[in-house]
Amino acid sequence: MAASTPPSCGDSVARAVLSNLRVFLGVAGLVLALDQGTKQWVVTRLEVGDALPVIAGRFYLTHVTNPGAAFSLLADTPETFRAWFFPILGLVALLMVVSLYRQLAPGDALSAAALGGILGGACGNLSDRLLRGGEVVDFLHIRLWSGYAWPDFNFADSFIVTGIAVLLLTLMRGADAPRPTR
Repeated sequence: MAASTPPSCGDSVARAVLSNLRVFLGVAGLVLALDQGTKQWVVTRLEVGDALPVIAGRFYLTHVTNPGAAFSLLADTPETFRAWFFPILGLVALLMVVSLYRQLAPGDALSAAALGGILGGACGNLSDRLLRGGEVVDFLHIRLWSGYAWPDFNFADSFIVTGIAVLLLTLMRGADAPRPTR
């Protein structure tokens, strides 16, 4: 029987890097599929402006379109501006996410998942802009208190915000970690 050689340190780093890539692309793919699937369901089941109560008075599935950014920022700017600005902004965001991913330490699955969520969400909203006349489909409507409603949003938005929050918490945790002394 031939003796097997123990795995080298390079092998374990390669496995950790591959694991990061699987998590990153897997989460991005799941988020994109969930986002686009739910948007398609909304578009085929609800007319624009319709609201379907899930928890009466608190949570509704709606069908609204947003030509602007988060909270409808820049929605009132000319369509010619939005037509090039938002796709370019989306592409810049995608490049930033990939750049951040490339800087991850091998085996940092949590950050890989967070960046995958951001990537999937950015791809979902960019897809809407390119395929739905420059607008994004929003369908989650939450009423908070005294009739105040949070602006409608979608799963892409949720994963982008969650991914950013996880990255920030990870960075803050890393800043508090004890540093080796010399």
